[in-house]
Amino acid sequence: MGRLLRLRRYSGLLTILGHGLLTASWLTVRERCGRPPSLARRQYLTRQFLERIGRQLPYELRIVGEPPRQSMLWVANHVSWVDIVMLGRVMPLSFLSKDDVAQWPLIGWLAHHAGTCFIRRGAGEHGQVGQQLQDYLRREHPLLIFPEGTTSDGTGVRTFHPRLLGCALETATPVQPVAIRYRRHDQADPLSPFLGDDELTSHLQRLLASGQASVEIHFLPPIQPHGLDRSTLARRARESIAAVLADEQPATPTARCA
Repeated sequence: MGRLLRLRRYSGLLTILGHGLLTASWLTVRERCGRPPSLARRQYLTRQFLERIGRQLPYELRIVGEPPRQSMLWVANHVSWVDIVMLGRVMPLSFLSKDDVAQWPLIGWLAHHAGTCFIRRGAGEHGQVGQQLQDYLRREHPLLIFPEGTTSDGTGVRTFHPRLLGCALETATPVQPVAIRYRRHDQADPLSPFLGDDELTSHLQRLLASGQASVEIHFLPPIQPHGLDRSTLARRARESIAAVLADEQPATPTARCA
């Protein structure tokens, strides 16, 4: 890949991050003045930010199926930090993230001001987080969670943690399964997964130095929670996503984005 294009991508990302810092600073000032912006406003601004970031990354976004028109609980398999960028480009969303992301320099601060809900692993806070997730859904704000709790190489789906889906049952909110798949030369992309002890900066450098790949986002039939328990709901969502990942044929997108 040409050096000029790589430098252009780095320059574009730095400019966008600068704009993100200004926006987050403005949100901080409003909070301190007793005029905090609504969650809907935060989601809207976050989508704009992620759309700009996504256009600097070496991916063609391919959307398969129809994104939901009503508020739902989105559940997706988890491959990389890039998942959040690409899914956040589709429509305004809030995210559930592990607490250690909140400690990332700059990114954690931006995520906080975007309305991200953070959860601590093993900290006994599941009840409090569950109430927060229910609050998001009761106010009809779309919410995305990764029920695997960690990333995978993208060729399969780990076990879904049913507890995270309890908020859908408590609020009678439909669940929207979303399969995300990275492809390069019509095969699984080995560069996109963000695994183990990988570092964000080094992973980003590898991506920016690579040629263009594609990311497919599959919107699968929503699952109505009525009459289901958490385990059944998690199992059905996982099975529908796993079926997409098991199909090695390229998908026919209904929409594309550079």
